[in-house]
Amino acid sequence: MKPENKIYLPRLIAWEITRSCELNCIHCRAAARFGPYPNELTTEEIFRTMSNISGFVHPIIILTGGDPMMRKDVFEIAKYGTDLGFRMVMSPCGKLMTDNTVQKMLNAGIKRISISIDGATAESHDRFRRVPGAFSEAMKGIDAAGRNGLEFQINTTVTEQNVHELSRILKLAIEVGAVAFNPFLLVPTGRGKELAKQEISPVEYEKVLNWIYEQRDELPIQFKPTCAPHYYRIFRQREKEKGRTVTPDTHGFEAMTKGCMGGQSFAFISHTGKVQICGFLETECGDLRRANYNFEHIWQTSPVFLQMRDQDSYHGRCGYCEYRNVCGGCRARAYATTGDYLDEEPYCIYEPKLKPKSAVMEAAG
Repeated sequence: MKPENKIYLPRLIAWEITRSCELNCIHCRAAARFGPYPNELTTEEIFRTMSNISGFVHPIIILTGGDPMMRKDVFEIAKYGTDLGFRMVMSPCGKLMTDNTVQKMLNAGIKRISISIDGATAESHDRFRRVPGAFSEAMKGIDAAGRNGLEFQINTTVTEQNVHELSRILKLAIEVGAVAFNPFLLVPTGRGKELAKQEISPVEYEKVLNWIYEQRDELPIQFKPTCAPHYYRIFRQREKEKGRTVTPDTHGFEAMTKGCMGGQSFAFISHTGKVQICGFLETECGDLRRANYNFEHIWQTSPVFLQMRDQDSYHGRCGYCEYRNVCGGCRARAYATTGDYLDEEPYCIYEPKLKPKSAVMEAAG
């Protein structure tokens, strides 16, 4: 189906309501610091935007940062979104979580939080976060969530520094009662640029994604990678090897989700109201203030969003790969590597069976 004939709606919006943070993580896409940051959206501006969004869709909204809990109005924002019918979730750092603040989250309608654990031990996690005691603070936050019945998931940014700990972090996530474990494959933006040499190699990347596939049916919690779009190619390849075709009837949600959702079913809003396809690609798709807080207009008309939806026009292998509609490649990683967000995914080793000429003929037919 051609992009112009398909209806695209944002099903998930990550909203950086503040960039302030008490941590100093080496991988941070925002290079966040304590702040304050000037020109952040006000409470009223956030409410106006939420009201506009609710007029055409009711997505999951992730309140993120920085540390979203460093905004004094965070619970007010969460409650407003809940009352509009959004599923509100949050990604706190853990340090500001107590029994009291967790109860405030629940009262505001927060359904789930994510907490990052980037090492299986306090030593390795604190080294990654560059703040002594960060592991202890994250675990205190996890304990508070567990005591008060708030769902939480564990996120881990995967680099050469911690890839060997993945199985142990997964075990830890299960032990502490997480409902999901989401490894994030590093995208070298923000402070993460300093880690470009610590990205796992494309071959190791493929091995990690195959390992994730092999664990999926054996675990008591949800387990899927993020910022790793070609997992969905691997998923279909491995299922095909077993003689199984991936369809919504046979595989449910896993068959309907895809790799890079930026501009197609996902958007990111920055602390100053810039709209992007994701937090890792700072190419501006629109400005809420200039658009009079009309997020819908930006979503429907942004040239960048429209480019994201025309996957046949991506450059290199991503434009003709037979898995392009379920993968799409990481646009932010392409941009960080070549300066072209439409370029092919640089960390994918798969060679498409289709070739450019045949892909053009297929699209024309």
